Amino acid sequence: MSHTDIPTEATTQRDGRRADRGEVVTLIPALRAFARTFCSDANDADDLVQETLMKGIANISRFQSGTNMKSWLFTIMRNTFYTRIKMANREGPGLLDCASSRPATAASQEWSLRSQEMARAIEALPDDQRQVIVLIGVLGTSYDDAANICGCAIGTIKSRLSRARNRLLETLGETSPHDAVITPDVSAAAIRSDEAVV
Repeated sequence: MSHTDIPTEATTQRDGRRADRGEVVTLIPALRAFARTFCSDANDADDLVQETLMKGIANISRFQSGTNMKSWLFTIMRNTFYTRIKMANREGPGLLDCASSRPATAASQEWSLRSQEMARAIEALPDDQRQVIVLIGVLGTSYDDAANICGCAIGTIKSRLSRARNRLLETLGETSPHDAVITPDVSAAAIRSDEAVV
């Protein structure tokens, strides 16, 4: 074995960071779905995803390999969104014509009526409940990861999820959780709301 064949700590770290960047790319669909819990407009959601990706890749050296990349990026996204809100509140009037306040376009014809009802019901949930139902119910995030992403205790996550499920059942006129099955079409509608995300 020659001197050049021995992996150095620098090459090992560089290879690890390259793998981390690859994992970031595979998480883009989940990031888009999570962004839609914050932004009803698809363009605003895509902007939030883009800003999250830029921050994540710029700070990839801070990511601890072996931990959950998805939770790390979701936390960056949540913090970025809340920072935007704080900045908008400081700016005050004049934001009424911003992109996020425009009405969304009508849903495409391929979605079933049930999917549209579910999407509207999820959209009507309070922000904290909508985030949890999308994270756990649609994206399949664990309670632990959802708690880390939302910055609260697991008990709070379970409580929000229970309230969200009950509210969805009530809104949809269902009597049992088994009646309100979330199919892939309904999940897609909930994630994309009114526009298809490519």
